[in-house]
Amino acid sequence: MAYTRKRLRAEAAGTRGEAMTSAGSGVVVHAVTKSLGEGTRRHLVVDGVSLSIGRGEFVSIIGPSGCGKSTLLKLVAGLAAPDEGQVLIDGASAEAAARAKAIGLVPQEPALLPWRTVRSNVELALRVNRRANTGRTLADPVEILSSLGLGEALSRYPAQLSGGMQQRVAIARAYAFNPDVLLMDEPFSALDEFTRERARVALLHFWQAHRKAVLFVTHSVAEAVLLSDRIVVMSPQPGRIREIVNVTLPRPRSRKTFEDPGFPRIQYQIQQLLHSVSGGRESIPWESTEDEPSV
Repeated sequence: MAYTRKRLRAEAAGTRGEAMTSAGSGVVVHAVTKSLGEGTRRHLVVDGVSLSIGRGEFVSIIGPSGCGKSTLLKLVAGLAAPDEGQVLIDGASAEAAARAKAIGLVPQEPALLPWRTVRSNVELALRVNRRANTGRTLADPVEILSSLGLGEALSRYPAQLSGGMQQRVAIARAYAFNPDVLLMDEPFSALDEFTRERARVALLHFWQAHRKAVLFVTHSVAEAVLLSDRIVVMSPQPGRIREIVNVTLPRPRSRKTFEDPGFPRIQYQIQQLLHSVSGGRESIPWESTEDEPSV
């Protein structure tokens, strides 16, 4: 049976419990635990993580490799089930929310179909599971692509685009069916720093115009500070939340946000937390000059 928003709300009414902070509050992750592997090789990846993301809130997750960032994202996306705990999207299970197209996912690689044009790649998201579009205000693919600076590339094929442009198409595709939640797993990690900055600023402007609940995984401190309302710093082996930092920089933000006196203070705070959860090593990736904002 197809999942529509009406059915999603019905399921939510039947599954709400103590894990919910408030009805229709966005994303609630409650005491989630997840292990991977088999037999003696099975190991705990995420341990007792609780987190909420309100509607219109941008939350980033940052931490050392192996801290369970991507695993946590998969749990929220409904691509994996927790061993313990609960993930709810507007009160319904993550699996039901995914079937109802309430979740848009932007992976590390854009995964565009090479034989389809930019416009056709985005329109494809509207054609899959059409019944789940019932009661949903769908976005205009041309309008979304144009707002991401791709209005002149509608008829191009993925091979004719730069890496940054391909990722912006992937963002447009994830947004096309107007999901309630956007999940992004290091979408700019493969880009050079100049292209990455342009892509992150394009995402920033796009999100500020189309506010959605966003869970964003990144290794870049500057990126997290620029984009986020809150930054979740995770510690590894197993993955736990070390601290959640509020980003108090004013919105709307732009490239000029890098010049705000509060920006380097928050950036330094995150770097110190990462230094701590990485075992206090003197040389860690987040302290390299490659992570500095380009202005």
